[in-house]
Order: sequence, then C-alpha cells, then structure tokens
Amino acid sequence: MVERNEPALRGTDRGVAVPKVLLWIVGIIVSLVLIVFIASFFIDEPLRRTTERRMNQSLKGYKVRLPKLHFSLIGLSITLKGLSISQEAHPQPPVAEFPYLRASVQWREILSGKLVGDMRVDGPKVHVNLLQLKAEAASKVPMKQKGWQQAFEAIYPLKINLLKITDGSLTYIDQDPKRPLKLSNLNLSADNIRNIHLPDKVYPSNFHLETDIFGSGHGTVEGRANFLAEPNPAVKAAIELAKIPLAYFAPMATRSNVRIEGGTLTASGNVEYGRKVQTVRLKKLAIHGVKLDYIHTPETARAESRRAQKVKKAAKEVSNKPDLILTIDHFSLTESNVGFINEYGGKKVRLFLSDANLDLDNFSNQFSKGPATARLSGKFMGSGVTEAKATFRPEDKGPDLDLYLKIDNTQLVSLNDLLRSYGHFDVTAGTFSLVTELHVKNNMVNGYIKPFFKDMKVYDRRQDRNKGFFHKVYEMLVGGVAKLLENKRHDQVATKADISGPLQSPKTSTWQVIVELIRNAFIKAILPTFERNVDALGKHK
Repeated sequence: MVERNEPALRGTDRGVAVPKVLLWIVGIIVSLVLIVFIASFFIDEPLRRTTERRMNQSLKGYKVRLPKLHFSLIGLSITLKGLSISQEAHPQPPVAEFPYLRASVQWREILSGKLVGDMRVDGPKVHVNLLQLKAEAASKVPMKQKGWQQAFEAIYPLKINLLKITDGSLTYIDQDPKRPLKLSNLNLSADNIRNIHLPDKVYPSNFHLETDIFGSGHGTVEGRANFLAEPNPAVKAAIELAKIPLAYFAPMATRSNVRIEGGTLTASGNVEYGRKVQTVRLKKLAIHGVKLDYIHTPETARAESRRAQKVKKAAKEVSNKPDLILTIDHFSLTESNVGFINEYGGKKVRLFLSDANLDLDNFSNQFSKGPATARLSGKFMGSGVTEAKATFRPEDKGPDLDLYLKIDNTQLVSLNDLLRSYGHFDVTAGTFSLVTELHVKNNMVNGYIKPFFKDMKVYDRRQDRNKGFFHKVYEMLVGGVAKLLENKRHDQVATKADISGPLQSPKTSTWQVIVELIRNAFIKAILPTFERNVDALGKHK
C-alpha cells in the first residue's frame, strides 16, 4: 500500500510547490513596486529643488515658487502642486498659479514609435494688471528671450503632444480693480501637437477652447492648427462669441477719448492665420444697447491727431493687401445711443443719435469684394427722425463713397448748448431739419448740405428775464435775422452750402472725410451766417 501511495504523495508535493513559486514571484513584484513607490518619495524633494532651480535659472524677470512635487516611477509621471510664477518688478499678484499640473508619457503614441508626453492642468489662474504690462513693455529683453520654453522643459523632458486645461481663468485688471476683464471656466484641449499624425496636412492638430467671458458672456474657438509652424504657429478656426458685456472695456476706451456705457457684443466667423495667408471673416458682428460717446477736448487734441494719423496709416497698409483679407458680411448696431462731445472753456456740447440702428453689409479691405452698403436710422438729439444711406468701396486711389443723409424736425431747444457755444444765443421754440448729399471719388468731393429752421423763436421775455440787457438785444437781433431769412410761404429759414473741389489731403481716409463733414460743414450749417448778419444789422443801426 505504501508503494501505491508514494506517487500520489509526490504529486501532492508538486501540487503544493507550484503555488509557493507563484507566491514568491508575486511577492517579489509587490516588494519591488513598494520599493519603487517608497523610493519615489525620497526622490521628490531633491527633484523639487532641482526643478525649481532650473526654472528660475531659465527665466529672466520672473521668479518661480514650487512647494510640492511628486515623481512616480510607475508611469513615469510628475505632478506639481502650488506652482506660481511672479514678475520680479511687480510680484503681486503672481502672473500665473497652477494648483495641479501633471505630465506623463503618452503611452498610446508608443505604438506609433514616438516617445512624447501629455500634460493635464487643473484650475490654472493667470493674472495680469496694467503695471505688469507696462513693466514688460519697458523691458529690454524680448518676450521670446525670457526663457519660458526652457522653464517648462525643466518640468518634464518629453515634448508635450496632448494638452488639457480644465476650469482655468485669465484675469486682466486695467485702471479699475473693481472691473476686471476675466475669462472663467476656461477649458482647452489640443492633440497631436507634435504633428505625429497627418504630418503632411497644413493643419494636422485639432483643438477646442471654451470659456465664459466677463461673467455673462460666452465664447468658443474650435479648429485645427500647426503648432510647429515657423516663424509662428498657424491656425484655422471658427469663433463664436455671445453676449459679451462691452462696459468692461470702458477703462481702456477712455484712453482713446471714448466713453462706453452698457451694451453687448455677439459675433461669429472664421479666422485663418498662416505664413502665406491671414484671413478674418466675420459672418455676423452685432452690438446691442450701447451708449457710446467720442469726447474731444483741447487737452487731448494732439493725442487725437496722433491717433488719427496712426489709424490712417494702418488703414492704408491693410487696404487691398493681397495676403490679408478682412471681411464683415454683416454688422449691426441696434437700440443704441451714439454721440460726439466737445468740451472747451468749461463748456460742453453733445450731439447724439438716440434709438440708433445701423446695418453694414459686405465690408472688406479688398477692392475686388465690391462696395459696402450702410443704412442708418435713429433720432437726432432725441427727436429728429434720421435716415442715412451710404455706399463706399475699399480705398484703392483714395476715399470712394456716396452718402445721403436726412434729418426731419429736430426740436431746436435740444440744440441750445450748441447754439450758446457757437452762436451765443439760445431758442425757445422751432425745429431743425437737414438734407445732405456727398460724393467722393478720385480725391474730389461734390455735394451739398442744406439745413432748414422752422418756427424758430429766439427771444422770450419770461425765459430771458435774468439775462443782461445787451444779451437780450443780441437775441432779439438774431431772431430778427431769422425772420428776414424766413421763406414766407413755408415759414422756415433755409440755406444751402455747395461742397465741391479737391480733398485737402488726398491721403485722407473715408472715415476722416465723414468725420470732417460732420464736425465742420454740419456745425456751420446749423448756424448759417447768423453772426455776420447780426453784425451787419448792428452796424446799420
């Protein structure tokens, strides 16, 4: 019996021995993993100090603080926590904060024979203010030579091929800290950054950006890119912007003598930027409910002139430029109030158009795109029904436009600030209307401007009882002149000024022609030779 059982016992011995070997193997593997895991923590602090030092050595004008770093031998990943970057000139607030940043090997691309990395960034915050921007602008070291690329290469040695950013924010503070320009809930994904796939394509990488803008607005940018293109990355994308509050731009607009109140912006279109092509096509650009004023003062006159020259030069440079195509299919301004304010000698005059609605179609910098057309409606000074039509073409040989404008029955009392400033009188009743037609081509201007004053009453004993004796006499004389000029049949004062001849400056832009017409001819038309006739009457008496 013993001999018969021996084979069974040996089999049992072999059966027990096999699991022990497996247990030993599993035990060794677990031990190695534990050793690697524990060892990685001993590596963390020396690696943290080295990474922080190398980043600081790379950057010029900025300083890095890295409180926590963890390197995992399993997966060959590195995790940074609390990374912050500060500008040495203005360290508060830090220009960038990264609560969580993780970089690792992008294992799926190993199958493609490429050793690249992916990076995930959660909750990054970028802060920039006006002082920091000014310090950067004053720096003698160009941004490209600040060492940013070397600093980020110090974090992880592999080239990043996949980038994901979640819940990021970008904040810019201009002059008013209570009104920051902020992008929040920012999410970005970009893949194939190293052009591993579809390398022959013009735009081999795809990306998607989505963010909230200034709280109530929203924006998305989605498309394809070539992040390795030289000298700059190339991109082709679709853009959608919705309900962007314009009031947040008010602090910056004031530096250009523009005051903005309220209003929202919505836009959609396509952008392509590459070495051989630069195209911006806005299918729709809409502004709603804004109050916008341009403010002219003697103190800012020189700065305004310099800005006008820069705008004129920029418009000339982009006009019909073959590799730059700028197009707005349709622009609309709705339910807005647009004005011009002239401040001088303690006086303030505001001309405005309320309930303004503007439609502009086929606007382009390319002559071949054909003429743009514009339609404007509103109420001049809140009462005068206004209609305007314009056709203008991209400037090829100077301004090229046709303009028609009609204003009906503006209440004259709404123009009293203007009349007091330029004519030294005011009115108590009457209406003002205007018709003008203007054609500009081949550096020549032709047209006319014709204002009408109806039922104008200048002197009122009750309203003017507190005015000086000589001022009362002056207003009575102005009223008398108005009576002499009245068309007895229609009981109105009407004058007509023909406008013809060469432009004073052949290089004047289309917009400058329109502005000069409004600022000079229009003002003169409102006050048709009153002072000259009053002086004549005074001498006669």
